[in-house]
Amino acid sequence: MSAALMILIAGGIAVVILFWLIGVYNSLVRLRNSVKNAWAQIDVQLKRRHDLIPNLMETVKGYMAHERATLENITKARNLAVQASGVTQQAQAEAGLNRAMSQFYVVVENYPDLKANQNFLALQEELASTENKIGFARQFYNDQVMQYNNRIQMFPSNVVAGMFRFQEAESFEVEDAAQREAPKVSFT
Repeated sequence: MSAALMILIAGGIAVVILFWLIGVYNSLVRLRNSVKNAWAQIDVQLKRRHDLIPNLMETVKGYMAHERATLENITKARNLAVQASGVTQQAQAEAGLNRAMSQFYVVVENYPDLKANQNFLALQEELASTENKIGFARQFYNDQVMQYNNRIQMFPSNVVAGMFRFQEAESFEVEDAAQREAPKVSFT
């Protein structure tokens, strides 16, 4: 083989490796951005939920004058959830809010007039819908995290991920089994 042919073959191999490297890098960036977008969707639904809760509290204040501690617990839990940042802190704050809302719904059972109030019923329906959307958004987020983390960990893309310092994303997990239950939002 001539030197020119060897240089041509080496150049061709270098070009193939470069295009492969670019392709893997771009797919990692795409997956990382999908994870960020999925988290943003959870954030949108959580904000919607956080915005609904004060309206719900305002609606029930007149009916539940003797349940001040319950309402204060919800307000505190909501404020913590609004201020939470990062996947783990957000999951813990939302679990606390779920517990406070569950206690609230138990107390509401003692107020039949409240359960018949149209504003309360409309807010309940909106909150139930939002809870479903949050669940779907969390599932989508965790699916995106799994795809991204798989790509980072699997050979040969893990080599590129290591070269460019791609970090694993954190799944949205509920650690306490009691926190896994969504607040009860149906009134029959």
